Amino acid sequence: MRRFIALAAAALLAAGLLTGCGGGAAGSSIKRPQVESEELQFQAPAEGDPIAIFNTSAGEVRAVLYPDVAPMAVENFTRLAQEGYYNGTSFHRIVSGFVVQGGDASGSGTTGSTIWNNNPYPKEISDQLHHYSGALCAAFSPDESVSGLSQFYFVQSLPEKLDDSLRTQMEEAGVRTEVIEAYDAAGGLPYLDYTDTVFGQIYEGMDVVDTLAQSEVDENGKPLEDVLLNSVTISTYGAADPAPASGSDGASASSQASSAAQSAPQSASQSTSQTE
Repeated sequence: MRRFIALAAAALLAAGLLTGCGGGAAGSSIKRPQVESEELQFQAPAEGDPIAIFNTSAGEVRAVLYPDVAPMAVENFTRLAQEGYYNGTSFHRIVSGFVVQGGDASGSGTTGSTIWNNNPYPKEISDQLHHYSGALCAAFSPDESVSGLSQFYFVQSLPEKLDDSLRTQMEEAGVRTEVIEAYDAAGGLPYLDYTDTVFGQIYEGMDVVDTLAQSEVDENGKPLEDVLLNSVTISTYGAADPAPASGSDGASASSQASSAAQSAPQSASQSTSQTE
C-alpha cells in the first residue's frame, strides 16, 4: 500500500486540492453510466438514513451521509449545516472533471470552521468509502491552518475507465478488485483515498454538480461570477421534505419531485447528466 499512498501524496500536491489551479468546462454533455456494484456508495439510501439537501444556484443536490464510517466529519458538517453556517456561501473553487468545492463562509477558500471551537478534526480513512464520482468529501490540505475544517467538495470526475498504468499500480498496492472495478465503471479520484475523508455520496442531482462544474473560472479555479450554495438542509431519507432553510433563495428547487425520486433513487454514477 505504501507505493500507492506515495502516489496519492504526489497527486494531491500537484492537484492542490484547497488552493491549486483551476480548469474549464469538460464539455456540453456528460452521460454517466448505470453502475452495478456491492460497494456501499452504490447502494440506494435506506429509510431513515441521514441525508443532506444542497440548494444551489444551479439546482438541488442530495447526498446520503455515513455517520457510522466517518462520524466526526458527518457530525461537524451536520451541525454546521443546522446552525446555518453554509447558507448563502459560495463555491470558491471549481475544476471541471475534478471537484466542486465550497464550505468556507469567507468565500476565499482560506478559512473555515468546526463545531469544536474551530479546532480541526482528524481524517477518517476507511476502505468502505472511496473517492468515486459523486462522493461528498471533507477537504484536507498540507496547510494545517485550513485543514480539517468546514470545507467540503463533490468529486466531479468524468466517467472514464482507469488507464492501464493506474490500474496496475492499484492492483500492486493491494486495492480490492471491487474498488478497482467501481472506479473503472463510475470514474473517480483514487489517488485521494488516503488524503481526505469521504463522508457522503450523491444519490440525486449529479447533473447539477456537472452544471456547476462548467462555471467560468479564473486561473485559480474561482468562479468569475458567484456560484451560490443557498442552503444545506439535514433530513432523513424517506421523510417528508423539510421546510426550506431561512435565507435560501430559490429554495423551491429543493422539492423537485422528491417523492418520485425517493421511490426510485439513483446513485451518483447512475444518473444521466445533460448540461448546457
